[in-house]
Amino acid sequence: MGNRLSKIYTRTGDKGDTGLGDGSRVDKDSLRVEAFGCVDELNSHIGLLLAQAAIPAAMRATLIDVQHDLFDLGGELCIPGHQAIRDAQIERLEQALDALNADLPPLQEFILPGGNIAAATAHVARTVCRRAERRVVSLARHEAVNAPVLGYLNRLSDLLFVIARVLARADGGEVLWRRDR
Repeated sequence: MGNRLSKIYTRTGDKGDTGLGDGSRVDKDSLRVEAFGCVDELNSHIGLLLAQAAIPAAMRATLIDVQHDLFDLGGELCIPGHQAIRDAQIERLEQALDALNADLPPLQEFILPGGNIAAATAHVARTVCRRAERRVVSLARHEAVNAPVLGYLNRLSDLLFVIARVLARADGGEVLWRRDR
């Protein structure tokens, strides 16, 4: 591992710029910083989801793997040209998604975020994941981004949606959107 931080503050970013993993400096509101900042925020929301007691063991293991992947993904975005996310990680998400979705009834209505705390937390993580994906798309318009990064975030948002469905159905049920309310 690289340098360990013995001192947390450096004062080097006090004027609105920050260092990337390759040693270059960019504005704190650059597309790259915005992208890996959203991935960091997503990882924190998944941590909040994992703090819920209602998370089954297999789902918990999947989400912990996701947290590690997101840390790698954020690192990849922080180091221009670095690649950490691979197709195998997307395939792992797809396997988890298929396993969790297998016992769910087909969707026939839109689902509102909610149902219980764990499901609502998964929905928040899903929406933050979609924002992270949008920020990476914006970055990719201007700079090279490893293609599996977008696939990973896209699949992860699907997985978080299915996780929200599973958690809602386990305790209280899904909240369906009603046109005629």
